[in-house]
Parts: sequence; structure tokens; C-alpha cells
Amino acid sequence: MLSLAAFICLASAGQTPPVSATIPLWTGKPPGDTKTLEPERDTSGPNGRNVAGKPVIRLGNVSTPALVVYKPEKPNGASVVICPGGGHQILAWDLEGTEVAEWLNRLGVTAFVLKYRVPFRDPSMRYRAAVQDAQRAISLIRSRAGEWNLDTKRIGILGFSAGGETAALATLLNDRLYEATDAADKQPYRADFAVLVYPAYLANKEGTALQPHVTLPKDCPPFLLIHAADDPVTSDSSLLLFQALKRAKVPAELHIFASGGHGYGLRPTEAAVTRWPKLAEDWLKPQMTSR
Repeated sequence: MLSLAAFICLASAGQTPPVSATIPLWTGKPPGDTKTLEPERDTSGPNGRNVAGKPVIRLGNVSTPALVVYKPEKPNGASVVICPGGGHQILAWDLEGTEVAEWLNRLGVTAFVLKYRVPFRDPSMRYRAAVQDAQRAISLIRSRAGEWNLDTKRIGILGFSAGGETAALATLLNDRLYEATDAADKQPYRADFAVLVYPAYLANKEGTALQPHVTLPKDCPPFLLIHAADDPVTSDSSLLLFQALKRAKVPAELHIFASGGHGYGLRPTEAAVTRWPKLAEDWLKPQMTSR
């Protein structure tokens, strides 16, 4: 079984930049956790499905949530929390985490890969632990922004699949899903902009409406949404959220591609949807401008 440090080393065998720091999210046991899990490990195994010809680290049994910090050579003061997907069962650690940090670092963005708790704890609210960790992450970054020379008004969040749901709810919910624990929780928990790539679980099963808990706050930040029409994790989540944002006059951009499926991360294939990072770079430019 591999430790998180070993996972990072595996990811670093490619182009991923070195880790600047790994910061625990909570000073004690995370809210609501009562059980002890087996040690973290890569659950892919020898027969794990590759993506774009490369293996994927599927991190399981996460009980100690943390922020893994990646600092660019030329930071511009903007930062993004990255929420990997994995159906609230595992985290696609490199595919939708460390490889995304590398891309953001090239843009001058300080990246924080969120190692949130999986598998889910609450069957009735599968997203609860993940969103608690994401809300805490944003507040913690704001509380330590001076340490990293970050602009507290340019903190974004980017999520994939179940991580897209996590990023969306951490940005939209009107209340924290946990009681404040320390001074860091006095800082706002919402991001200043959000990027959702094939987000999951935001729409009801019929695809006719957003889930009842998916509502827009008065000060909703801008959103960018990316999806493929043939994604088995239906694009209804992106479509319905975009429609709600449009009705509320929130700046938002939606790109639905004809094909491309699900779970490609940043890895290029023949599908046009995998060229979404260029669209995102253009969209991010005004979000990364000092306000």
C-alpha cells in the first residue's frame, strides 16, 4: 500500500511540479467522522482502466483530508482549489488533481489539490464530507493568504465529476455544513469563481430540475461549465445550473461538446472536448485580474 507521498512521487514522474507543502485541513478529527478506515492506497490495481493510454492513481480510504500546495515559478496572486472526482468513492488523484495543478502553475496560479474524504460518510448526503472539506479549504487559504502572497479576492475552485458537485456546492450553499472550529473559519468559505468539468449529481434523476439543495446565493460568483453530450454522467447538471445562473444574471459560460464521454481530465484525445483547457485559460484571464 502506498502513502500519499508515494502517490505524489508517482505523479512527479511525469511533468507534475514538486509539492510545496501538505497542510492538514482540520486541527482534530474531521466533523462527523467516527470510524477508522484502512490506510490510504491506490485502488486501481493491475487492471485499472487507463485514460489516454496512461494509468490513473485512484486514491481510496482518505480519512485525513489535506491541501497539497503547488506553487508556480511566477505566481500572479490567484489561486485555485482542485477537487478530483471519483464518485465520492475514490479520488482520481493525478488525472483530475496533480496534472491540473501543473497546468494551473503554468498560468501563474497557485494550486491546492484537495484531498477530501472518501468514501462518502453519509448515504443520505453523499457530498457532505467532501463539501465540508472544500468549505474548510477555502477559509483556510484565505486565513493564510499572506503567507502565500495570495489575493483573497482571487481564490477559485475547480472540480471534476463528484468533485464538480463538491466545488459547486462549496460555492453555492448558504451555510457551512459544520460548526466553526477556529479563527480560520471566520473567513468566507465561498470561492470567487468556479470551473466545473463534467459535474455530477446536481440534477434530479429525471433531468428536469436541479436538486432542491442546489440554489444560488445573492452574491453568486461566475461559473464556467464543460460537458460532453454523450457523457454517461448526464450533462443535465451543467445545463440546468447554467440556466439557473443565466436567469439570476450571474456571469456564466457553458460549453457542451457532441462527444467525449467522461473522465478525461486534461489528457488530450481525438475528442474536441479534451481541448477545454484552452477555453478555460481564456475564461480565467479576467478572473485572475486584481479586483
